[in-house]
Amino acid sequence: MKSKPSSRFSVFAKWTAHAAGTPTAFLAALLLIAVWGATGPIFGYSDTWQLVINTGTTIVTFLMVFLIQNTQNRDSASMQVQLSELIRALKGAKDSLANLDELDETQLESLHQHYVHLAEQARHHVDKRRKAKGKAKS
Repeated sequence: MKSKPSSRFSVFAKWTAHAAGTPTAFLAALLLIAVWGATGPIFGYSDTWQLVINTGTTIVTFLMVFLIQNTQNRDSASMQVQLSELIRALKGAKDSLANLDELDETQLESLHQHYVHLAEQARHHVDKRRKAKGKAKS
């Protein structure tokens, strides 16, 4: 299957999200804060001096929310497709579970409780087998 070229925004969002999560980006932000803090005495800790950092961080935060959301949406969709393929490929798996993202919260919670119950039953079964094995060795 040939992949469709990504939109410029997606490419930019992916690159930015990756770059923002690096130690270099953290150190650059830390350096910027240190420089801003060091200039406080020069500007007399004025309201304008404080406004510069407040405005800058607000703008960066506002824009990063959209970039990170775009990346998370893409990652979530990719993960959903991969999980759907795994469910489809496993013999005995319930194909109906491949589209869980379409269910509302109540339906999802109900399914979650069902699988919690199944896990508890499996754990109980394993415990019983371990105890039986331990008694057989005695």
